[in-house]
Amino acid sequence: MAHLPSKRRLALAVPVVLSLTASLGFLPTAASAAPATTSATRATDAPALAYVVNTRVDHRTIGSVKKAIASVGGTVVASYERIGVLVVHSANPDFGPRIRAVRGVQSAGATRTTALSPAGTTDEGAVQVLSKAEAAKVAKASGTAGQSEPLEADQWDLRAIGADKAAEINPGSRRVTVAVIDTGVDDTHPDLTANFSASQSANCVGGVADTSAGAWRPYTAEDYHGTHVAGEIAAARNGVGVAGVAPGVKVASIKVSDPKDGLFYPENVVCAFVFAADHGVEVTNNSYYVDPWLYNCMDDPDQRAIVDAVNRAQLYAQKKGTLNVASAGNSNHDLDSDAIVDASSPDDATPVTRTIDPHECFDVPTQLPGVVTVSATGVKGTKSYYSSYGLGAIDVAAPGGDKYQIPGTPSANGRILSTLPNNTYGYLQGTSMASPHVAGVAALLKSTHPYASPAQLQALLKLQADSTACPTEPYDGDGNGVVDATCVGGKRLNGFFGHGVVNALRAVK
Repeated sequence: MAHLPSKRRLALAVPVVLSLTASLGFLPTAASAAPATTSATRATDAPALAYVVNTRVDHRTIGSVKKAIASVGGTVVASYERIGVLVVHSANPDFGPRIRAVRGVQSAGATRTTALSPAGTTDEGAVQVLSKAEAAKVAKASGTAGQSEPLEADQWDLRAIGADKAAEINPGSRRVTVAVIDTGVDDTHPDLTANFSASQSANCVGGVADTSAGAWRPYTAEDYHGTHVAGEIAAARNGVGVAGVAPGVKVASIKVSDPKDGLFYPENVVCAFVFAADHGVEVTNNSYYVDPWLYNCMDDPDQRAIVDAVNRAQLYAQKKGTLNVASAGNSNHDLDSDAIVDASSPDDATPVTRTIDPHECFDVPTQLPGVVTVSATGVKGTKSYYSSYGLGAIDVAAPGGDKYQIPGTPSANGRILSTLPNNTYGYLQGTSMASPHVAGVAALLKSTHPYASPAQLQALLKLQADSTACPTEPYDGDGNGVVDATCVGGKRLNGFFGHGVVNALRAVK
């Protein structure tokens, strides 16, 4: 699976949150949003386009909208009636404007254009697989240092946030589950199998949850992203391989990547958030953006419908007790700027360069209300060269790796070491790797404070973070003599680190 070199997440200042919520009139209070499947059609069998149709939530309105969908050539694939989201397939080129004119439809739009083959994750660069010779070297160093896991000597990231010491006090509760919404997780990996929750896992591709055994696993070994993320969160301390930030909690897999092009389409993510909420997941990790638009502009009816649908689903999850954590992206952009050039959208067809206002065009799901936004740091504790940033945009920071920041570890690799499919290990860097560190710390906080709400968990994440000031010297992340970014703010809150770098040891104390 090919990987895009840059995926990013924009900040959402409080005024934008309020205006976004008010303008779309998002989520009703509800007990369940489980989908009623009205067709067995899968994404791979879809007609010309897939759509999300967002309606009022009363049964009469939904019933009349379903009839209208059929009358204009659409087929309902899944109906999330409690949040008023219908997933529809239609080959009618006029389906969008015709269904938007129907009474009771609040927004509707296509979720894709045509298919290419990029992926929708936020890792930076290709994976570096740990060789047997290197693994032996690391294991020897780990044994000499008295570390419990053979490869722990290379896990500088655990020590950077006190996760190694936290595990001695509280490795996390078995009653807490973190769902990895991603490319799938190889639950047969010896570092993951003991902590894997199959009952909270599914394949949501196509907008309908498939819970058959193994449906949540990656398609191939090249779809390693989700397995790497899962290991960062909850690899067991079992004397095998590596350790996770919260090695005592459970981890689940909700696969959302399309089998043809690897993209993370909106209907898949809607399904994932609702499934996580209805299956008692406490934390979700989201190291991606919803394709095909990097930014979804509210003046475009298709993009507006995507924002509406995914936001309804993630707010539903929050109301049922799920904290959603997401990566900030790898473009090294100031997310509080006046304008950003988006040259990658749509990523399922030929992209068209456009300049967008990040306060009017939203990255989904990471720019949605209540989602924790995470920037990345390297071993020196400074912002990773690729990590996006911005005052008011970043909530907290965490280790994501940086190839220019070299640690004093056996492999001298500044990236993050974690699990890969087929019982292997490897290094990745990106805000994709920072987000699961925060999800792991959030799981430790939930273990320590079992009755904390998602909003309270987010507040605790910020309170227990290590305040980190802006650098005193001009920031040159790649060392080429050019200033790459400017940090704005004070020690307690700034554009590079938000409220600070998360601290696992404080989380368990």
